[in-house]
Amino acid sequence: MDEETGEFLSPSRSQQRREALDVLALATTLSGLEPGRLAKLPVPERLLPHIAEARRITSHIAHKRQLAFLAKQMRREDDEVLDAIRDALDAGGEAARQETALLHRIERWRERLLDEGDAALGELLQAHPLADRQKLRQLVRNALDERARGKPPRAFRELFREIRELLAANADDAPGLADDAGPEAD
Repeated sequence: MDEETGEFLSPSRSQQRREALDVLALATTLSGLEPGRLAKLPVPERLLPHIAEARRITSHIAHKRQLAFLAKQMRREDDEVLDAIRDALDAGGEAARQETALLHRIERWRERLLDEGDAALGELLQAHPLADRQKLRQLVRNALDERARGKPPRAFRELFREIRELLAANADDAPGLADDAGPEAD
């Protein structure tokens, strides 16, 4: 309590309860995730055994008690850690948006390579000088041949993988360059 104004400086009990219930909901969500998705989240190592224990317990009351304990352990973490977990879980989170933007850039490059041919390949090579011109040209040629013959899109997918590796390698070297190098959406 502030001595001069008489105001309370800490959050109200209602606010503390709302925050605790938010953390409990996050704990429930984490315990319901499959292990593969949970491994991709930035969950601290010390919480993983508690999450596994909550997943293992099937008795309703015991499960509820374990979730409350997990939430208590999570409340001991910094708010930044919990916000990072929420952001990673959120389908509209920043990490998901960046991944989606990268996939869209790869798709645009692939479509341009197939539609425009050597002109688009020249632009891609200019933006990414370490790219293998011969391999990209062969993949484009094979993908067009597959499309014409109605064959399964093996080279089409391989071209996607090659462009993804190229853009990812370039993003690792210079983070801002990968965003500027892709063609603009029409």
